[in-house]
Amino acid sequence: MSDLKVTLIQSQLHWENIAENLRMFDEKINSIPERTEVIVLPEMFSTGFSMQSARLAETMDGSAVQWMKKKAAEKNVIITGSLIIKDGDRYVNRLVWMQPNGVYGTYDKRHLFGYAGEHEHYLPGDKRLIAQVKGWKINLSVCYDLRFPVWARNAIVAETGAPAYDVLINVANWPERRNTPWKTLLQARAIENQAYVIGLNRVGNDGNNIYHSGDSSIIDPMGEIIYQKAHDEDIFTYTLERARLEEVRKNLPFLKDADKFQVL
Repeated sequence: MSDLKVTLIQSQLHWENIAENLRMFDEKINSIPERTEVIVLPEMFSTGFSMQSARLAETMDGSAVQWMKKKAAEKNVIITGSLIIKDGDRYVNRLVWMQPNGVYGTYDKRHLFGYAGEHEHYLPGDKRLIAQVKGWKINLSVCYDLRFPVWARNAIVAETGAPAYDVLINVANWPERRNTPWKTLLQARAIENQAYVIGLNRVGNDGNNIYHSGDSSIIDPMGEIIYQKAHDEDIFTYTLERARLEEVRKNLPFLKDADKFQVL
């Protein structure tokens, strides 16, 4: 497993305007000067965190997913972020992991934010998605999932003797008024799971006049903050180092001592 270069795009979003958001992210991706391998976009990057699921939902053949497919192929890069998706008669907050060859994985947000009524407009998922690239195993999650450590818990896989994942990515629309939990939980998830953690949040006011300070972050497996950006739009590229991950796990092999449990 070699090093992995990732790019975070912390951005404002055009409220409930799919076409304008796709145009904007197209320009932002085109502006990335260096070669990168994974590009991370916010939660509901094509609409903002809207509860208008019936009006805004697209299918997996819709414009946003097709844009992801086209852009990933054009730039030879993996693109990930979540969207409002209609799946049969279900509306879901779906993270898409789009590869350059057009093959994709999906994860439907498990923990719906009841405080904002998300559970009244969307249905939860029940399966984790651990994607792989260059030997890295990447656990994908969405916003409110971050508050639930059992769902994110890393563990040694008996068949391989290795941890289930190496990187946790969380894409979010996390308001500034709760940014202390956001920043603290990102560090906690890295420390307890001995994994890199990437938290990608939006900035600016949404259509409900809720302000988001971003605070997008990259945290190393010891909980050290590599990158954290507040308030401003930003495009940041960083190389995750395999040697650092292996060093932490070798010197402090505490995942093997973790409690055993089963998620129902």
